[in-house]
Amino acid sequence: MPLATVRWPQQTPAGNRRAMHINYFLELYESGYREFAGIHLSGADLKNRILVDVNLTGANLTGADLKRTFLTKANLKGAKLNWADFSFTKMSESSLAQADLTKANLRGSFLVRSDLAGARLSGSNLSHANLSRANLAGANLCGANLCGANLRGANLSGANLAWAHLSGARLSGAELDETRLDAANLEGAWLNGVDLHGMDLSGVNLKDAKLNGSNLDNTNLSAANLTQATLRGVSLVGANLSSSDLTGAILWNARLNGADLTRADLTRANLGDASLEGAVVEGTEFTDAVLPKAARAYLLEAVRGTTRWTHRESRDTLKNSEFIDRLNF
Repeated sequence: MPLATVRWPQQTPAGNRRAMHINYFLELYESGYREFAGIHLSGADLKNRILVDVNLTGANLTGADLKRTFLTKANLKGAKLNWADFSFTKMSESSLAQADLTKANLRGSFLVRSDLAGARLSGSNLSHANLSRANLAGANLCGANLCGANLRGANLSGANLAWAHLSGARLSGAELDETRLDAANLEGAWLNGVDLHGMDLSGVNLKDAKLNGSNLDNTNLSAANLTQATLRGVSLVGANLSSSDLTGAILWNARLNGADLTRADLTRANLGDASLEGAVVEGTEFTDAVLPKAARAYLLEAVRGTTRWTHRESRDTLKNSEFIDRLNF
């Protein structure tokens, strides 16, 4: 029977005319049918199934159980998938653009090179999901759990990651142009080589984060938590680091020209071979910091004010730091 002649069960009310019994849906799929656009399968038990290449555009799968299902190259564009369970599901190269995945469980799912542009993922669980090279442009990930997620090379342009949990996430090579990261938790995240210039990262938690070689020029990092962060070779030209916590941070060979370090805490921070020309160092804490000898004259001239937490003279803390010619690792 040609695909175009498939008859959908006529049920009432009229709004459920595309509802289908799960067994009938699976029977049709096994028979070779792939076109199920607009189907109603809310709450369906479809776990551990193979549904490769299926077209579920605009389908209603609210609350459906699809864990460990194979949905490779599936089309779920604009589908209603809120509260659905996709844990450990294989969905590489699938389209979920504009889909509603609010509060969905995607823990450990495989979404490599999938299209999630404009998808609604607020409050969803994407912990340890593989989203490498996925398209998440314009997606709403507000409050989503992305702990340990692989986002290498992903397109997050214009995405909303406000209040998202990204601890341990791998974002190296990700596109973050105009991405919102307000109050995001990036503790231990991998952001090596990422372009974050001009972004608002005020108050963001970047404790233990890896930001080697990243571009943070003119970025607002005021009151950010950068304790123990690794920022080798990072560019922070003109960045706002006022009241930020850089305790124990590694800033070897970093460029901090013109950066605002007002009342920042650099206790035990390592700035060997860093450039600090024009940096604002009013009330900056330097206790036990490692600083470049080339910046000594400038710092002794520019430093003033009292520190934020200990209320010591910033100049006195500078005397408790160490100036070196160059630090080798």
